[in-house]
Amino acid sequence: MNTLFDKIWDKHVVQIVEDGPTQLYIDRLYCHEVTSPQAFDGMRARGLKCFRPEQIYCMPDHNTPTHDQDKPIEDPVSKKQVDTLAKNAAEFGLTHYGMMSPDNGIIHVVGPEKGLSLPGMTIVCGDSHTSTHGAVGAVAFGIGTSEVEMVMASQCILQQKPKSMRININGKLGKGVTAKDVALYLMAKLTTSGATGYFVEYAGEVVRDMTMEGRLTLCNLSIEMGARGGFIAPDEKTFEYIKGRQFAPKGEEWDKAVAYWKTLKSGEDAVFDKELTFDAADIEPRVTYGTNPGMGIGITECVPTLDTIDEAGKASYLKSLDYMGFQPGEKLLGKQIDYVFLGACTNGRIEDFRAFASVVKGKQKADHVVAWLVPGSWLVARQIREEGLDKVLEAAGFEIRQPGCSACLAMNDDKIPAGKYSVSTSNRNFEGRQGPGARTILASPLVAAAAAITGVITDPRELL
Repeated sequence: MNTLFDKIWDKHVVQIVEDGPTQLYIDRLYCHEVTSPQAFDGMRARGLKCFRPEQIYCMPDHNTPTHDQDKPIEDPVSKKQVDTLAKNAAEFGLTHYGMMSPDNGIIHVVGPEKGLSLPGMTIVCGDSHTSTHGAVGAVAFGIGTSEVEMVMASQCILQQKPKSMRININGKLGKGVTAKDVALYLMAKLTTSGATGYFVEYAGEVVRDMTMEGRLTLCNLSIEMGARGGFIAPDEKTFEYIKGRQFAPKGEEWDKAVAYWKTLKSGEDAVFDKELTFDAADIEPRVTYGTNPGMGIGITECVPTLDTIDEAGKASYLKSLDYMGFQPGEKLLGKQIDYVFLGACTNGRIEDFRAFASVVKGKQKADHVVAWLVPGSWLVARQIREEGLDKVLEAAGFEIRQPGCSACLAMNDDKIPAGKYSVSTSNRNFEGRQGPGARTILASPLVAAAAAITGVITDPRELL
């Protein structure tokens, strides 16, 4: 029996080039402002139109400021990129959700919440975190700009078929442990290259118990283990999440779609190229201490000592700790922090804001902490208001910004200053990722909230 990955992949194969790549049909292309301009230029140079424009959706997110979005963007580079996407979408007849549009937000938040990302689809975007959409049971992965052009021109892509891996996480997660902690745990276990060349299917009791938003977080981080993508077989939770969304099938079409989606699972005897199993009991709230997402520990643990690092990795390990200002063997609990960022395509959804609010309710933000709370979309911003979370957060000393990628990456105004510590719910902690010299500690919304209140790295279980 085939794996679910095989089922979806094989259904989309147009032709296989002998000793070469597979020509794969793509159901949905998402475009943002950073990786699409050269693709549009290439199309123009060749005098081509988009082959299936109705399957392409564009929106700016990386460069959008998270305040005063109704005014022109001040940064000239950001302004040019955002304006160029709008012009290109208009010229090529593509759907474009511009800044301040109620449909705008981070592309990987908007796709699932609008029902544009559906089970069984192949989905691509010129962005590594496209794997997020795998949470609905789609094969979704990031591509390069030349491949974006290829999809625009033909609705197909040339790809080598990845190997398949299943990661099972069994048991029940403990108090204060979130999908983000699960992902950070897996990255530490597998390292940032442990899943290279594989497409990962997540399974097991923990994954079944996860909400759709938790699954989106888990799949979002697949790329940080080196995987080509990650996904989860659709189930009743998936169908319930999609039902009634703007682009979800309706009426009879819905019944037909669900009947097909129910077949989207790996066979009982499916054989994976690699299979791994982990236990939920081993996972506690987590933080990173280094400069890649795999350099993480349980919040009560110590930074690894030098004798646990292999000889080849020692120099880069010490360089990483030097950048972060940490010592081998020390605990991070109690370390003073300067910034907190809640948001990104990893943790910018309504559940993340609910989680953050649950910790800070009735308390006050630490005076020295600068906190940026950035919804992943205008829909999330609306949900925050409708649920009264804005009042809870404002009473605790927090303000809610406008949607965008924000401080996940230093491509807009929200940059962490050099040398400052940021507890961030985003996906990457590379040197300079959040601003030149910025020091990033990746964590869940609960850990971020605890740090925002106490001003130091704190185990959120003490505040829950």
